[in-house]
Amino acid sequence: MSRVYSSAGHGVFLFDMDGTVLTSIAAAERVWHRWALAHGLDPAEFLPTIHGKRGIDTVRDSGVTGIDIEAEAAAIMEAEIHDVAGIEPIAGAPAFLASLPADRWAIVTSAPRRLAQARIAAAGLPMPATLIAGDDVAEGKPSPEPFHKGAAALGVPVESCLIFEDAEAGIVAAEASGASLLVVTAGHPAPLAAAADYEQITDYTHLSAEQDAHGALHVRRHAVPG
Repeated sequence: MSRVYSSAGHGVFLFDMDGTVLTSIAAAERVWHRWALAHGLDPAEFLPTIHGKRGIDTVRDSGVTGIDIEAEAAAIMEAEIHDVAGIEPIAGAPAFLASLPADRWAIVTSAPRRLAQARIAAAGLPMPATLIAGDDVAEGKPSPEPFHKGAAALGVPVESCLIFEDAEAGIVAAEASGASLLVVTAGHPAPLAAAADYEQITDYTHLSAEQDAHGALHVRRHAVPG
């Protein structure tokens, strides 16, 4: 017994990065924890706000005043690039991504390009031919702009894409884009309220991808043995 999730028409797959194909929560939170303490923020309250957003947006939304937002975001990015300890792929993601035609998928992330490339390499994932990073867009998630750019880069309308996401900001962006959505829950021990209306997968260990006669990509989830 298996289940098929389809991207409509001649679609492609758009993947968020952190929490969706790799986990860098520990590394990211180490850097942001230090920044929060240095700027008088309570890490317990602040750290949940960093996920799924561009660093510059997180700094801007932090409420910290009297700082150079761009300079702070750039310094945080450099610290994150040099701290990749503990970054790992989501289970099954390396093989699943490697099985996809290179021109039919992209990573669409809020991370700056250099940081995204460092984390993808640290996780042992295939480097995508198409990468839309936080510094490629005027507005980051929850704006749908990143997903529109990802679809355009692959030459398809965003409505024909299947988006893989894990964070609330990304889910909101995917909703606004008009694409189909599959939520990855590996990094979330507690259910996300924003994901309640969508199909969910824990990881990629029981997934395979297939391309039909019309070129449309589909995801098949296989039954777990036993």
